[in-house]
Amino acid sequence: MPESTPRRSLWARLTGQSPFVVTLFALVLGLVVGAIVIITTTAPVLNAWRGFFNGWGAPGHALKVTLDNVGAAYRIMFTGSVFSPATLWHAITTGQGWSNALTPISETLTYATPLTIASIGVGIAFQTGIFNIGANGQAMMGGIAGAYVGTLLHMPMALHLPVTMLAGIAGGVLAGSVPGLLKAYTGAHEVIVTLMFNYVVSAILLYTLLSTALQAPGQQNDIARTLDPSAQLAPLFGTASGLRVNYGLVIAVLVVLFAWWFLERSSLGFEFRITGANPQAARASGINAKAVIILVFAISGGLAGLAGVTELAGFYKTLDGGFLVGNAGIGFTAITVSLLGRNKPIGIVWASLLFAALGVGGRAMQAATGIPLDLATVIQSAVVLFVATPVLVKEIFRLRTSPTAGLQLATKGWGS
Repeated sequence: MPESTPRRSLWARLTGQSPFVVTLFALVLGLVVGAIVIITTTAPVLNAWRGFFNGWGAPGHALKVTLDNVGAAYRIMFTGSVFSPATLWHAITTGQGWSNALTPISETLTYATPLTIASIGVGIAFQTGIFNIGANGQAMMGGIAGAYVGTLLHMPMALHLPVTMLAGIAGGVLAGSVPGLLKAYTGAHEVIVTLMFNYVVSAILLYTLLSTALQAPGQQNDIARTLDPSAQLAPLFGTASGLRVNYGLVIAVLVVLFAWWFLERSSLGFEFRITGANPQAARASGINAKAVIILVFAISGGLAGLAGVTELAGFYKTLDGGFLVGNAGIGFTAITVSLLGRNKPIGIVWASLLFAALGVGGRAMQAATGIPLDLATVIQSAVVLFVATPVLVKEIFRLRTSPTAGLQLATKGWGS
């Protein structure tokens, strides 16, 4: 007779079908892949293993060098992105050095703030079965609109800052509505339209910086005016603290709460989820598919635009031709983060913090050990790969599979 649920062992509970467990083990595998990269590319480690047969103590020496290098890399990655236990203890016991102790987590939160907002927008679209690949262009448009309002208008902060944020949202809505309307009324494929629209917005960015009043006076380069102080997001702990985390963090928290309420408690969010899970059932129940498509792109684009203006007002302070281009493009990273967080608001928060910590810790690791920052990208990629292949993770760790797993997999969509 099978054991009842309360008597199941702790390991049996942990190795069930929990997405959290699969993601945690995927992170472990990503760190293992990173360790292998360190071992096979670090000169001291390779030299130690070349002398494996030089004497009885050579194997132990090679193992020690390996563990020292891998341990140092991950230790610095942690202390550079979260906190250093020694520095934190010093601050607690002496009351001094709090700025140094909190700088790593401050940098992580600074990077994670706009990434969380943009990823929430992408996640809402994915839960509706719509692939919004244009979040980066929508974030750019939000930054452009916010820069216009934040530099060319002058008013008290109590009015200027909210208007700047609203302008960023409006810019994102505009950039998101174009592919939304095209998909709703012409059947255009949203992946192609949103992807191509990123390049359109990049061209708009250069035009505004080179040919409009937004360009900084006396400049011939693609550099905009600096945002008025009244349009900037102030440091959360004050300028004197030296910590760069700003009030954008509060905006991100509000966005997460809004997304949770919208998807789980609102009737419109219910229509979004139903449309993503089963479009045929949604149409049969009378849900207006065109209206849903347009609203999804408007909300997703608006959140991406908010992420862009939050990044501008809280970090860059001024717009240039490289805004959110290349590796700085949070809209592209948001796609990965959203999928890693399974398109759920809370999952996206943890995924954003993970990606931010790996990026910030990777820079600290490179500065301290010389190991390239690309290692952080390798770990991020490996984690995403393993999360995207849960069957592989379950096989590696021998996780239990429920009898209805195949049925669940067949009926769950992007929002699962």
